Amino acid sequence: MYKKAMSCLLLANLLFVFGFMCIKGVAENRTAAATAFEVKLDETYVADNESSAMGIVSVAASGQRVVDCNVLEKKLAYQLSEEEVNVLLRIVEAEAGGEDIEGKLLVANVVLNRVNSSKFPNTVKEVVFQQEKGVTQFSPVANGRYYTVEISDETVEAVALALMGEDISQGALYFAAREYADDDRMRWFDENLTLLFKHGGHEFFK
Repeated sequence: MYKKAMSCLLLANLLFVFGFMCIKGVAENRTAAATAFEVKLDETYVADNESSAMGIVSVAASGQRVVDCNVLEKKLAYQLSEEEVNVLLRIVEAEAGGEDIEGKLLVANVVLNRVNSSKFPNTVKEVVFQQEKGVTQFSPVANGRYYTVEISDETVEAVALALMGEDISQGALYFAAREYADDDRMRWFDENLTLLFKHGGHEFFK
C-alpha cells in the first residue's frame, strides 16, 4: 500500500511540473508539488474530485488557492505509462542523484535515445533492465540502488523536461563515471565508442 501511494505521489509530482512550467511568474509555488491538478498524459487524465476540466491548478491539498491562472497543456514528446515514468524517474535518480539538473536531464536523454535507437529495446523499462550475457546495462539495477532511491524534485523536473522533448545529449547512447567504473569496462568504452563530452561526474559516448 505504501509503495503504491509513493508511486502515485511521484506521478503527481511529475505531472505538476508539466503544468508548472507553463505558468509565468509562479516560481515561489514550487513547494506546492502536491497541488490538486489535472494534466493530460498518455491520453488519460489524472485528477482529483475538485480539479476543473481545463487543467486549472487552483486548490492545494490544504484547500488553499496557490495558482490563480490556467495551466496550458504542453504536448509531450513521449507518451509513457505511469510504470514507465516511474522507471525513468528511478534510474535517473539512481544514476545522477548527485548531479545538477543538466546531469539528470542527460541521463534521461540517454535512456530515451536508446528507446529511439534500433540497437536497443523500444521501451523505457526494457532499456533500463536490459542484460547482455547476464550483465545489466545500468549498475544501479545490478547493485539494488535503483530500488531504494527517493526521487527528488529536481529529478522530477529533469524527467519532465526530457519527456517534453528537451535533449542536450548530442545523441549519446552511453555514459559512464570513470572514477567508479570497472577498468575493463572503461577500456571497452574508450576503444569502441566516441567520446562526445563530459558533464559532472559522467562521460557521454555514442
